[in-house]
Amino acid sequence: MRPFDTAHIFEGKLYIQTGKVKDVSKQLLANPKAEICAMKDGEWIRIAGELALDDQVEARQSMLDAYPSLQKMYAANDGNTQVFYFRNATATISAFTHEPEIIRF
Repeated sequence: MRPFDTAHIFEGKLYIQTGKVKDVSKQLLANPKAEICAMKDGEWIRIAGELALDDQVEARQSMLDAYPSLQKMYAANDGNTQVFYFRNATATISAFTHEPEIIRF
């Protein structure tokens, strides 16, 4: 389990960002199955799927543009920045006030 502060939509796909030098990068490349979760206003979302590496500079730059604070540590062409997107994924939105809503993407 790892915390990620980056979640970004690029070309209709949900992305996260990390650095190649981090253990999480090596772990995701070896086993791309991942889940993330978040909570807002009494609802929580759980997304489970596979993470695929996207090596497009445009994808990396889009993430950095969405999170300007990352630009202190990363650059789109620094050889370290990586972005992964979810595929074969299921999002489940739950709350105590309604039945779960399931979205596949």
